[in-house]
Amino acid sequence: MLRNTTERWGSISKFFHWTLAGLIVLQTVLGIAAVTWSLSPVKLDLFVWHKSFGMLILLLVVARLIWRFLSPPPQFPAEMKPWEHWVAHASHALLYLLMLVLPLSGWVINSAVNIPVDLFWLVPLPAITQPNESLGAVAKTLHLVLFASLALIVVMHIAAALRHHFLLHDQILIRMLPSKRNRP
Repeated sequence: MLRNTTERWGSISKFFHWTLAGLIVLQTVLGIAAVTWSLSPVKLDLFVWHKSFGMLILLLVVARLIWRFLSPPPQFPAEMKPWEHWVAHASHALLYLLMLVLPLSGWVINSAVNIPVDLFWLVPLPAITQPNESLGAVAKTLHLVLFASLALIVVMHIAAALRHHFLLHDQILIRMLPSKRNRP
């Protein structure tokens, strides 16, 4: 089933979900490694990978949002309370916003400190701002704050999925798993 139904996530939505989840984990590892590595060609390569995957995440999130519009998400279980609906909607909106803004803030950092960005060493990105050291410093701080916010929201997202599965015993987690177990 490619499209979402009122009960289940379709395979395209699952692809976006798990691909983005994997890329965010990879981005975290690459970003930490790039920042902490001593100055060397390896450090520069780590940053190229980090920037490249960041832009890939940006493109996939835009595609995911278009798909979400074309194939609306499943309904919440009937037993979910209105405040839980609100928290779920708000946290998903925040996740999408952070996944969009984080790569853009990284792009601003590079533009402001006048470092070119070549995606996968092949595709040059234009600068989106003039060189400006103070803007670069603000964007760098913002990038770190946005990352910490994303990490917190992701942990809450995982905790909520586990709560639904182990405490509430509903299908919220099961219907997003890529396995055949979640088919009716």
